[in-house]
Amino acid sequence: MRLTKRQLAASVLAAPIAFAGGARAADKPLKIAVIQDKTGPLEAYAKQMVTGFRMGLEFATKGSNTVAGRKIEVIEKDSQTKPDVGRNLLAEAYGDDEADIAVAGTSSAVALAMLPVAQENKKVLIVEPAVADSITGDKWNRYIFRTGRNSTMDAISNALAIGKPGTVIATLGQDYAFGRDGVAAFKAALAGTGAKLVHEEYAPPTTTDFTAPAQRIFDALAKEQGRKIIWVIWAGADPMTKLAALNPGRLGIELSTGGNILPVLKTYKEFAGMEGATNYYFGIPKNAVNDWLVAEHQKRFNEPPDFFTAGGMAAAIAAVAAFEKTQGSSDTEKLIAAMEGMEFTGPKGKMMFRKEDHQALQSMFGFKLKVDPNVAWAIPELTREFTIADMQIPIANKR
Repeated sequence: MRLTKRQLAASVLAAPIAFAGGARAADKPLKIAVIQDKTGPLEAYAKQMVTGFRMGLEFATKGSNTVAGRKIEVIEKDSQTKPDVGRNLLAEAYGDDEADIAVAGTSSAVALAMLPVAQENKKVLIVEPAVADSITGDKWNRYIFRTGRNSTMDAISNALAIGKPGTVIATLGQDYAFGRDGVAAFKAALAGTGAKLVHEEYAPPTTTDFTAPAQRIFDALAKEQGRKIIWVIWAGADPMTKLAALNPGRLGIELSTGGNILPVLKTYKEFAGMEGATNYYFGIPKNAVNDWLVAEHQKRFNEPPDFFTAGGMAAAIAAVAAFEKTQGSSDTEKLIAAMEGMEFTGPKGKMMFRKEDHQALQSMFGFKLKVDPNVAWAIPELTREFTIADMQIPIANKR
């Protein structure tokens, strides 16, 4: 077909316009919204996560803060440990701020409120560090990926760490999704260990006086024979020292819980020999990513990285890996395709987004607390690494 002079002129004019438009798209930064509960009871967790995220971007991009030729812009927001605030901020990030993806959810309650927002906006949300099973379970949608471990991982690893024939266990958990999901998973995991769960106790997340719930636990364990343990699953203000003050040892009862942040581990020096399982302790994983994180964090902040710093770094590494696989495209469908089944290495070691529910499978670490007078906190010494294969995390969603 022969072009008229007008058509030919239009096509010549259109060419540089299209080229310029393509150049502008390539120059446009990749925007990542990081929404965490930086005020409220989980403030320490959120601040660690943000530090780890920024260090993770630095590590993954070799200091360039660029992936596939596009600069990365981080937009930080404080969800204040309030579900409605978190929901509104995520909508604002996707809409007004034009974020390509978001990384969010310190509190499980806040994270759960955000899940429908990702679906409504058809944008990827990486959940870190909220752990409620329902996030990648019955409340999940296909736009949700989680680098953080889930309650079942905590539960299975702790069950394997302390569950032995002849052991009798009661649980104390917070009365919301985190605590109830965790205890349910712990109970299921304990079934194959030979141990017996005889009592479940729940208390409001803001509880400060544990006398009444502890007495109910003591009464339940008093009827039993064997090694007696109270397993505690709690986020925020830790109840372990308050439980210890009630002297369960006089009744032959031990305490156990998962790992925690270094300020809490300082209060655990009275629990030498306590067993459990942890998501992360800086001295346990042996890999190049963790070596860099530990060395750089010590250099910059004069202290080692903590529990949630590692999670923030893993989330950043996953985000960069996804953008690398899409060659810098922020198209949601391309990102989902790239991330499903994607393997990457975080401070804990190998991680993989399971295709069925987008949960990042990862190792957990059994420990026994050691007390060293020259160290300010109780040291979780590795007793066993619980690998992805060891834990066999069930798929909980109804995809």
